[in-house]
Amino acid sequence: MVALALGILGLGIFALRVRREPRRLGNGVVLLIALAFTVIGVIHTDSGSALSLLAAVIVVLSPLLVLVLAGLLIVNGVLMVRREGLRVANLLSFGLGVVLLAPYVLFVVALYSQNLWFAATLAAITLMIGYIGFVLLAFLLYSFVYLRLPYPRTPAAIVVHGSGLIGARVPPLLASRLDKALDVYRGALSLGRRPLLVTSGGKGADEAVAEADAMADYLIAEGLPAEAILREDRSTTTRENLLYSRDLLASLGAPIPVVLVTSNFHALRTGILARKLGLPATVVGSPTAFYYVPSAILREFVGILFEHKWAHTLACLALAALPLLAVATLPADPGWH
Repeated sequence: MVALALGILGLGIFALRVRREPRRLGNGVVLLIALAFTVIGVIHTDSGSALSLLAAVIVVLSPLLVLVLAGLLIVNGVLMVRREGLRVANLLSFGLGVVLLAPYVLFVVALYSQNLWFAATLAAITLMIGYIGFVLLAFLLYSFVYLRLPYPRTPAAIVVHGSGLIGARVPPLLASRLDKALDVYRGALSLGRRPLLVTSGGKGADEAVAEADAMADYLIAEGLPAEAILREDRSTTTRENLLYSRDLLASLGAPIPVVLVTSNFHALRTGILARKLGLPATVVGSPTAFYYVPSAILREFVGILFEHKWAHTLACLALAALPLLAVATLPADPGWH
């Protein structure tokens, strides 16, 4: 019953954290741990071993998640090559899947060869991968929840983030964002609000026009009044999308609330970055083609890890030290070398 009580308490803490500030990856960590305690409490009532069972679940589940991820990346890499052609960029997910799979294969080889230090080194690598797997699971879980949180139905401004053009043409990924922004805009109109709509994106080296202009033309062709559109045509990154759009809205008196529209895989990271930049905004995600999602989510996750690279590095190093210290303190075994 202790585990169940801890799980319910954790879910309550999660709800309070989301109410206070939903744009934090830590919310996903709290939710994942709370759910684990809740499940353990439901299926296992011996409170004395609840913590050890939770640890076992995490130790087993995290590497398994990485193995599943490795398999999905390899399959996705094959699919990307079939759909998009044989290019280095399309082989990235396949290559990463192989890299993630390699330590597990080598660990089995090390155990079979009975090389203790080799096995300990690979166990250290596996623990680090397991930690990343745990954080990834928290990220995936909370991304799913975050996309389903309510957003203001009558925003004062809607900002659509660019994602690249093909020459001067809006590709399907960006069209999906614009269609979602139109849904939000029309929903606000039906409730008596006429929000501003900001198209945010500069001109890339391989683009014929600025993304903001191509996006505005798309919206106008869909029936949006030209006077309802503001164009932010300088940004080249998500951070700049947010900064320049914030400055543009501030020049008009900083109308709030603000809704940011991006792809579903990019929503949580956009929200986290908006919080760090002090932009009070809610993020709405648009649908993405299924074969594009694994690679896109992976890039988002790497970006989030990089935001707190030192904390994650220290956690990985601490975990990696455990099997090495264990081997160093074990008595010599003549069967191992």
